[in-house]
Amino acid sequence: MTQYNVFFVGLDDFNRETLQHLPQAAECTFHAALHIDEMRGVGDLDIPALVETAAARMAAVPGGAHAVTSFFDFPGTLIAAMLAERFGLPGPGLEAVLKCENKYWSRLEQQKVVPDNIPAFAAFDPHDDSAYDRIGLIPPFWIKPIKSFRSYLAFKIGDPRQFDDAVAICRDKGGQLADPFRTIMEQADIAPEIAGMAESFIAESSIGGAQCTLEGYAHDGRIVGYGVVDSIREADSSSFARYEYPSMLPLEVQHRMIDVARSVMTQIGYENGTFNIEFFYDQTNDQVWLLEINPRASQSHADLFEKVHGVSHLSVMVDLALGRKPKPFQRTGQFNVAAHFFVRAFEPGIVTRVPTADALKRLHHRQPSTRLKMAVERGTDLASLENQDSYSFELAEIYIGGRDRAEVLDRYDEAMTALQFEIERETLTQVT
Repeated sequence: MTQYNVFFVGLDDFNRETLQHLPQAAECTFHAALHIDEMRGVGDLDIPALVETAAARMAAVPGGAHAVTSFFDFPGTLIAAMLAERFGLPGPGLEAVLKCENKYWSRLEQQKVVPDNIPAFAAFDPHDDSAYDRIGLIPPFWIKPIKSFRSYLAFKIGDPRQFDDAVAICRDKGGQLADPFRTIMEQADIAPEIAGMAESFIAESSIGGAQCTLEGYAHDGRIVGYGVVDSIREADSSSFARYEYPSMLPLEVQHRMIDVARSVMTQIGYENGTFNIEFFYDQTNDQVWLLEINPRASQSHADLFEKVHGVSHLSVMVDLALGRKPKPFQRTGQFNVAAHFFVRAFEPGIVTRVPTADALKRLHHRQPSTRLKMAVERGTDLASLENQDSYSFELAEIYIGGRDRAEVLDRYDEAMTALQFEIERETLTQVT
C-alpha cells in the first residue's frame, strides 16, 4: 500500500488523535507543517518566515509531500494555500481563500449573487474620527475586523458612545491580525483597491435567528453540503454555549442554505477544498442570512461527526488534499446526537482551581466517550488569554454524545459536577 505524507498547518495533539481515528490513517502519515504553538500565542506573526519553515519540513520528509491542508483559521488556511501552490499539490487557490477570509471582499462577492441573503455592510478605518457617520448604518449593528476569528474584537453597537468605546479597543488590539493579513493581501496578485484598502474593520446591520454552520466542500466543479451543525448561544449573551449535531432545522431550510453556498462558492471560484459557512435562519420572516464563510473544515465539529457518523469530517479534508473525491457519510456512529460544549467565565480573574486528575478519571469511568480539552491551567490570568470573543473567557471544551439531546444535556450536567473551576476575583467565583 502506498503511504502518503499529509501535512497540516497548525497541528495540535487533540486533532492529531482525531486524525488517527480516520480510515485514511492506514495509508497516511500525518505531519505538522507547523505546530499550533508556532502560529498561536506568538505575538507578531511573521508569515513569510512561517511559510519557509513549513516548506522546509515538507521538502525534507522522505518520499516527499503528497498533501497540505489546515483546519485552523488565519494564518493556517492561507499558509496551506501558499504551500499547495508552491509544491503543486491539490487545494483551493490563494485568491479564492482570500475572498473568503477578507470579510469585506467576501461580502462584495456575496452581494453579486445572493444580495437578499446578506446584511447591509460598510468598511471603515477605526482610526477615522468620522467613521461612525461614514458607516451610515442605523443601530443596532455589529463591528468586527475584516480579518478575525472566534468573534475576536466583534462588538454589538447600540449608539455612538458604544461605538467610541469599542473602537478604542479596536485601535489598541486590531493590528494583531490586521497587519500580517494586510501584508499577505498586498503581496498577492489581486486588485489594488482591495489589497491596499486602508479600512481594516467592517460594520454590518444586525441579523439574527437560529444560528448554524453548514459544512461542505468543493471538488471537480461541484459544491457539496454534507452536514449542518446548530450553534447555540448562552442565555442573554453572544457567546456560544455549544455546537450540536445534527441540526434541528427543517431539511427544507438546510437545502436553501446549501443553494446559497453553491451560488457563493461558485462565484468566489473556490475549488478542491473544504469550507464551512455560518448562517442564521429567521423563522419569523422565513429568511436565511449568510453570516460568514470559512475556507476550511471546522475542527470544532470533528468529534461531533465522529460520534454520529463513525468517522470525522476531517476525512473529507484529507481526501480533498490528496486530490480524491470524498466518500459520503453513513450513520454508523455510536450516538444519534453529539454536542461540543464551551465552559466559560464572563468576568476576568485568576484561575485558582481546575479539575483534578482524580476528577478526570472518575468522569472518564462514567463517560468513556466524552472528551475534554482544557484552555486554562491553575494560575492562568483570564485577561491574558488571546483571541477570545469580546464578552467571555473560554476555560474548557467538552465533547459529549448521547441517544438524544436530553441525554447529552444530562451528561453535560454530570460532567460539570465533576469538573470544578474556581476563579479569584474580588469575590471567589465557582464555575459550574
